[in-house]
Amino acid sequence: MATEISRRTFIKGAAAAGVVLAAGTYFAWDGKNIPEKVKTGDVTYDVLVIGSGGAGMRAALAAAERKELKVAVMTKLVPTRSASTMAQGGMNGVTGVSDPTDTVESHVFDTIKGGDYLCDQDAVEYFAERAGENIYELDYMGYPFNRQKDGAFHQRKMGGHSHPRASYFEDRAGHAMVHTLFEQCLENDIDFISECQMLEISMDGDKLNGVIAMDMRTGNLLGVPAKSVIIATGGYGRVYWVRTSNPYSSTGDGIVAGMNVGIPFKDPEMVQFHPTGLSANGVLLSESSRAEGALLINKNGERFMSKYAPERMELATRDIVARAIATEIEQGRGVGEGIHAGVYMDFTKIPAERIHERLGQVYDLSRRFAGVDITKEPVPIAPTCHYSMGGLEMADFHTGESRVKGVYVAGECSCVSVHGANRLGANSLSEVLVFGHTAGDGAAEFAKANSYVGSQDSLAKACDKWKETFDKATTRGREGNKSVPEIRDAMINTMWYKAGVFRDEAQLTQASAELDALDKEYEHCYVGDNSHVYNTAFEQYVELGNLLQISHAIVQGALARKESRGGHSRRDFPKRDDANFLKHTLIFKDKETGKYRAEYKDVVITKYQPKERKY
Repeated sequence: MATEISRRTFIKGAAAAGVVLAAGTYFAWDGKNIPEKVKTGDVTYDVLVIGSGGAGMRAALAAAERKELKVAVMTKLVPTRSASTMAQGGMNGVTGVSDPTDTVESHVFDTIKGGDYLCDQDAVEYFAERAGENIYELDYMGYPFNRQKDGAFHQRKMGGHSHPRASYFEDRAGHAMVHTLFEQCLENDIDFISECQMLEISMDGDKLNGVIAMDMRTGNLLGVPAKSVIIATGGYGRVYWVRTSNPYSSTGDGIVAGMNVGIPFKDPEMVQFHPTGLSANGVLLSESSRAEGALLINKNGERFMSKYAPERMELATRDIVARAIATEIEQGRGVGEGIHAGVYMDFTKIPAERIHERLGQVYDLSRRFAGVDITKEPVPIAPTCHYSMGGLEMADFHTGESRVKGVYVAGECSCVSVHGANRLGANSLSEVLVFGHTAGDGAAEFAKANSYVGSQDSLAKACDKWKETFDKATTRGREGNKSVPEIRDAMINTMWYKAGVFRDEAQLTQASAELDALDKEYEHCYVGDNSHVYNTAFEQYVELGNLLQISHAIVQGALARKESRGGHSRRDFPKRDDANFLKHTLIFKDKETGKYRAEYKDVVITKYQPKERKY
């Protein structure tokens, strides 16, 4: 006889604001007993979104337009604590506001050129055509855009842009977007399953069962049945740990879950290193800083970008500026030492009142983390891992679906590919709006057209497997083995120094060997905490496993791509090679052997033939 292990009330609607509502329920079990209500399918979701950032909540909103569907958002944090909240500069879209001469075609070309021609041009056209519409939708939802005197929202010019097209709220564009979307989710009665760490997507062959997760508050394992799942879990910047602008939650969970059910990791080697993170800790100082007039200066007082991008200077694309800064540091014209070495970003020529009006967060971050008042003195900065152009392959950008039936992808964990080898500043928030919307529509239509075909028994077996993993990892007999932080620190050094801004064959080969050794240590890793309530030690253990798999994919993709393109810079192959590498990398992980293999897929060219990028 099945027994109910625990019964909890979802945070639903206004409950997220502190009001307890008896709405949907979910159940947990120990892997051996399944509640009767789960067996009957009473808690089966039509659309289950994993991740509560911009892409996840926009997808949930789109799906919830079909009022007959049950829609939920699962997050390992709480809503509004995603990486999207950290985006600062704005969101691109042609709106005819600040510059009436801007066109969709111009946005398309800037994106393709900025992506070093690795973008799928049909996808970019789809994206650019809808970006402006989604900005107007967000405006209608109540987003507090910075306004012009005529009341229309203001737009600014970012790196690689031919026109000012980034709409924004101060330098807190992502924060305002996430809160605006969250308000709309509450209004539309979407369930939020908070503080639940997704562990896997459960499949039987080509049939989707749902998602396995751990409730961090109790340690209970959850099997949540779903007709469709949207993976919107963000990026994996914590592969580089202290040299990233990403939050601690950006550990590639969704990408690994997708790879493990057969979705390839597309273009993993294409990691964007943002040029201006605080040298002290990698915290991002927005590209809007340079858009507003901040200058890059080396220790000799030289405005060095004239050597690297004489036309665009500080507003060249991110990959070019990041490599310029790294070169200045390597050649002894930087300040500081080791992993914290950098150059200066100088705001002192910008009026203080404009800094406080448009760059308030940059000012605050510089004061808090570097002890610098940017209205009075320059602040030390250095490249920081910021964004993953690669991600789970989106098989159809018209629907957001992957190659696995019932599984959809959106946001930074996906690869459409509209960013190619280097994302333009302010295209990320636009992407989460456009393709979050698309994936939500696609998953909703799939759910309407299909019945639940999953297996409750399979969900139970998966929970049982994870219970065994928990027991094994937290066994006290593992004292003396390497701990999670020790293995993680070794991984970080491998990735930053051997697969970072600059790469070559010897270092990448060494990185691959070092990651293999870390895999073996991870198998016997000592977690040390066997409690069930908020066991963050086990959470970090799971995340480390995900980061190691992501690291392998980055290194394998980087080894195979014997050229330099966008964010991928090989010292031993410094030129772009369109004859051999105008194609996407697809990294698969074999379920039986655990080995990685690469396939390739041609880039879609519609009208823009590749040519040399010059800024």
